[in-house]
Amino acid sequence: MDGTIAFHEKQYLGYSKYSNLRRIILALFFFVSYYFSEPSHRSADVLFYMGIATLLLSALLMYVLHLETTLQNGCLIFVGLWTARKVKIDLSSIQSVEQINYSRYYVRRPVYNLHRKGRVHFYTRGKDALLLTDKDGLEYIVGTQKPEEFFEAVKIELEKELR
Repeated sequence: MDGTIAFHEKQYLGYSKYSNLRRIILALFFFVSYYFSEPSHRSADVLFYMGIATLLLSALLMYVLHLETTLQNGCLIFVGLWTARKVKIDLSSIQSVEQINYSRYYVRRPVYNLHRKGRVHFYTRGKDALLLTDKDGLEYIVGTQKPEEFFEAVKIELEKELR
């Protein structure tokens, strides 16, 4: 094996538009509350600083890596922020791959290695995902911002495994 990377993607927490929207609405609430409060009260200053802190948090989350996906040497490798545990899926055990919508719900939370109902989820943001099914029937749902590129890379690697 030559060690070349067939696919690589990094997904950051701060780019989830629904999470950003929630934080911006919260910051607007703080600023509107500050505007309508009495200026002599100390709580007015707290509201203003909470609004600023919420906006700074949103900006900082743009640089927080949640999920790094790498397809290399016939293995799909996931590295997450919250754990030092690296998840490695050997593509020789994968039976099928298909491109799907991740979920029908608009608001989805980022997950890493979430085992639920016979499926393992890896997702940060977006609506597209790949559904990988292994020979034992276990399904892996991998969210991606580059669904066509990822799908083609996995198909090519699966074809290499069959040879």
